[in-house]
Amino acid sequence: MPNPLRRSAEGGLGDGLEGLQFDREGSGLVSELKAGDSVEGYRILAVIGRGAASIIYLVTDPKSKQVHALKHVKKHESQDARFLEQAENESRVSARLSHPGLRRVERVIKKSAGIFSGANELWLVMDWVDGTSVDRSPPRTPLDAVHVFHQVAEALAHMHDQGFVHADMKPNNIIVSEDGTAQVIDLGQSCAIGTVKRRIQGTPDYIAPEQVHRRPITPRTDVYNLGATMYWSLTHRPIPTAMPKDGESLVSSLDDEMIERPVPVIDLKPDIEPRLNELIMQCVEVDPEKRPADMRFVADRLNLIYAILKARANDGTRLADATSNAPGR
Repeated sequence: MPNPLRRSAEGGLGDGLEGLQFDREGSGLVSELKAGDSVEGYRILAVIGRGAASIIYLVTDPKSKQVHALKHVKKHESQDARFLEQAENESRVSARLSHPGLRRVERVIKKSAGIFSGANELWLVMDWVDGTSVDRSPPRTPLDAVHVFHQVAEALAHMHDQGFVHADMKPNNIIVSEDGTAQVIDLGQSCAIGTVKRRIQGTPDYIAPEQVHRRPITPRTDVYNLGATMYWSLTHRPIPTAMPKDGESLVSSLDDEMIERPVPVIDLKPDIEPRLNELIMQCVEVDPEKRPADMRFVADRLNLIYAILKARANDGTRLADATSNAPGR
């Protein structure tokens, strides 16, 4: 088993958890446990991340010797209820899914303040992924990127087959291990296909127009979110989205025709495979009907593009070998 306390190149603990920055300052929202403490039968190894109302620990189960991620969410104020809702939602959706590319919630522990009150504290025992989020360590080459995003598309296609949309696909929700295996994490905003959310949920640089306008969330929403994620990973630039700009009201951003179109990837990266540029630009179409019909199509196209790039790389290697072995060299 890999060392769960290995140091990353950036000097932090390898997290694999929602792309969170490593513990530096206490937030004061949740009482922090220390290494060596025990909670609910698990021994704390380290604090590895923080959310708005949560702390995430690396823990070990003394009985099984397995290492897990343990997310602790606690409601202090009434407005914190949404964080508990998202944590419970993550556990419910996870229970309906079974795919190696999706992080699994193994156990949920609920605590309440009193006999007549609902849960005000949750512990989620989750798979621990020994890797780094894409936002902290983007794929180094287009070949690596396509390899990662093909896995992500396959995982999302499984979610869609089960009737759910992730609805918050972004670079820090993809964890990649050292061997290139990718896993999608953080199902807190996931919902059933066709859901119309009561409030705007998503991440501004990756959010689809229908999320901002509170229209039905569909698999094509994930297609857009993934397209925006691929765009950023290859160009290191976010796409323009429907989120209001500084000084702009939400009402003024409701006209899809007013949403700025992103510069094609190939204009920023001229050496990009044209088929990859075409796919990404299709994924981030403002009109959902103009995007790929489903994530299975995206996965299949990425698989084809990967095969093309892999063959090209192999040809280059053979040519280099032949040149280096030529007589007179």
